[in-house]
Amino acid sequence: MSKALERREKLREELILAAERSINAAGLAGLKTRELAREIGCANGAVYNLVADMDELILRVGSRTLARLDAALTAAESSGPASPAETLVRIAVAYCDFAADNTGLWRALFEHRMAPDKPVPEWAVDEQMALFRHIYRPLAALFPKRTAAELGVTARSLFSAVHGMVTLGLEQKLIAVPIAALRAEIALIVRAMVRGLEGELAKS
Repeated sequence: MSKALERREKLREELILAAERSINAAGLAGLKTRELAREIGCANGAVYNLVADMDELILRVGSRTLARLDAALTAAESSGPASPAETLVRIAVAYCDFAADNTGLWRALFEHRMAPDKPVPEWAVDEQMALFRHIYRPLAALFPKRTAAELGVTARSLFSAVHGMVTLGLEQKLIAVPIAALRAEIALIVRAMVRGLEGELAKS
């Protein structure tokens, strides 16, 4: 790799890290190319020599966030012996904890919107979808007779329920919930959902 290319890659990494700090502190609304350029010591226009546009920059920050979330969920899964149902509880609580500890970056994953005619790059979609394996595996162990498609729908449904609770629980206005109470409620709801699924599927 040439020195010029090495410098570009280093500056690109610095740009992504600067954007990550900005999003974590002030959300997507606080992300300004002029301020990022000043922080990393380059011209404002040079930012777009490092990334194609702001969408790519935000997605690259999101990629780092997803990697850290993936690591947190993996750690929760491997923290000791547990039934598939309790593994799902651990994953859900770990998701809550990650969101509480990284609220700005976590919110940005869901707040960012591409233009209607601009699809999300395939690499970004793949990174997002890969995280569902944490939910899919224990569900497959719990419900071995379900098809892959059925398990996929259940995994997304379970995620949606937990994500909704976390989103509302971390809301800083009228409905904020203390984190300890939110963690307990999420564990309760996940256990209840699993028991409900087990009961309904036993009938079929």
